[in-house]
Amino acid sequence: MNMLHHLPLVSPSSWNPSHKGICPCVCVVVCRRPRISPPSSDKLRLKFGLERLKRREPIISRTIFCASQRARQNPFIRKEQPITQNVDLPPILPKNKKKPFPIPFKKIQKAAREDKKLAQMGIEKPLQPPKNGILVPDLIPLAYEVLDAWKVLIKGVAQLLHTIPVYGCSECSEVHVAPEGHQIKDCLGPTSRNRHSLHLWVRGSINDILLPIESYHLYDPFGRRIKHETRFDYDRIPAVVELCIQAGVDIPEYPSRRRTKPIRMIGKKVIDRGGFLEEPKPWRLGNPSTLVEFDTYRASERFPPPLSEDIPRIAQETMDAYDFVRSGVRKLMKKYMVKACGYCSEVHVGPWGHNAKFCGEFKHQWRDGKHGWQDAIIDEVFPPNHVWHVRDPGGPPLRSALKRFYGKAPAVVELCMQAGAQVPDKYKPMMRLDIIVPESDEAKLVA
Repeated sequence: MNMLHHLPLVSPSSWNPSHKGICPCVCVVVCRRPRISPPSSDKLRLKFGLERLKRREPIISRTIFCASQRARQNPFIRKEQPITQNVDLPPILPKNKKKPFPIPFKKIQKAAREDKKLAQMGIEKPLQPPKNGILVPDLIPLAYEVLDAWKVLIKGVAQLLHTIPVYGCSECSEVHVAPEGHQIKDCLGPTSRNRHSLHLWVRGSINDILLPIESYHLYDPFGRRIKHETRFDYDRIPAVVELCIQAGVDIPEYPSRRRTKPIRMIGKKVIDRGGFLEEPKPWRLGNPSTLVEFDTYRASERFPPPLSEDIPRIAQETMDAYDFVRSGVRKLMKKYMVKACGYCSEVHVGPWGHNAKFCGEFKHQWRDGKHGWQDAIIDEVFPPNHVWHVRDPGGPPLRSALKRFYGKAPAVVELCMQAGAQVPDKYKPMMRLDIIVPESDEAKLVA
């Protein structure tokens, strides 16, 4: 006769199901008689049973109930996503439409309704630094580091251009880093039909690698807005430099107002900004020749060609500086407001865009030449300028028949890679390094 031996169950007070990460469970353990392999004879089975009976051990099956506590997996912990092999570049936006908003338009409308409700009740708008005009102390060292990396980036690109040839199309914005221009028929210039969409290559410069995105320098970003009639009273400097100045970098030639008391706003109206101050003239405060190091103007003439043994080191330093500038600008833009036109490439560093009327893009007549300001993204302030990736600079030029097998990379990354720098892993998927480029006659057979 089978017998059940019950072990004492765990009392409910010994565990608390309300604890996070603890899950009670009940498990059943069944102990059965040991099995004898099929080749064993009946005598062995009988002998084994007689020995158990002599020791008065019943041959039974036992059922044991137990309770245990195990940790649950945290649903908020995300597993690391594997790096994809190939990544397509973002599509080129059409010029006959406005750029999409980086922030969903419903969130913009919701924030505007909340501000309007507070303004109707006469309640001041709550502002946190730097939106209230006061600097963020934690970002001041980062701004200095970004500006130093910006100088290293300009110097490194200017030196590498003496050894790595760069070509640009004189009819469109295409750039190619190779000993000779490619033969891909994708030119969109005014006379491209006469050339069957082939590019008209000329020798490139540093502005083909680092696209010049400039912004007006403002002594007081929360002061008077720039009007169309007063636009020539303000200097235009690289947008990266202006962002670093407003984030805390002090340059004598480009002064900036540092507030100690926050501004006050009700809705969109500033009720207390500490008064208007006269903007000092830049040329009276310092030597304008020291400002050349912040700009790409004639950089190839200022920096001599490097030695052959120093080229890999300069290329790696330039690559690191490019990544640091890009990551640093992204961190600064999360706090400091930067506006970009939704139709053209104009960028303004500050809480509000300027009123200069020189936008000539889609339906600018309807806007009287004014810009359509919206929040900027990193690619508008510091554009990557993607170019075709050349695996073998000494090989044949790229052809249109094999266009879908080629990858792309930022112009600085492609320049540094051909000079001997190590390519970061985040750029490898878009360069399509794992795809074997077939011959021109084999491309038709590829699915």
